[in-house]
Amino acid sequence: PHLIASGDGHITNISSLNGIMAQQGLSAYCASKFAVRGFTESVAFDLEEEGYPVRTTVVHPGGIKTGIADSALEWAKDTGVPVTAEKEARTRLYNEKLLKMDPARAAEIIADGVESNNPRVLVGNDAKLLDALVRLMPRRWPKVFGLLQRQIEKELETPAVETAPESELVHR
Repeated sequence: PHLIASGDGHITNISSLNGIMAQQGLSAYCASKFAVRGFTESVAFDLEEEGYPVRTTVVHPGGIKTGIADSALEWAKDTGVPVTAEKEARTRLYNEKLLKMDPARAAEIIADGVESNNPRVLVGNDAKLLDALVRLMPRRWPKVFGLLQRQIEKELETPAVETAPESELVHR
């Protein structure tokens, strides 16, 4: 009501790449991120239909250095979820290879997208690539994405990971 009464406004919701593409083993998470996208798009239609001067943007961030992988690992440790050397290696790999964008740069991209009234903002080249992949290959993208995931799995199988120092292993 306040945005409508102000005569101007913008609603920005944060989804994720899993609001564009679903992944095996992440059903609930993907459903929630697709819901954010759908909710934002639906609200946009409702606002436009009623002639309200409020715009919407849904943001799909790619790999940003936010500490999300480390936080997930720490949460697991704190709640007694078994943490294996492989999970720790995966977290390190995500931090090194996938979560690369500076958060300040991500914020600039989001702010620019909102100021430009873009209905969707893809943050990072990885987000743009995955969005294009899903759009251009709606039936085949899982196979291509699977190849990328297998590459990550290969990196997890390197001797450096297998021979991680004992101090880096977590025992529960």
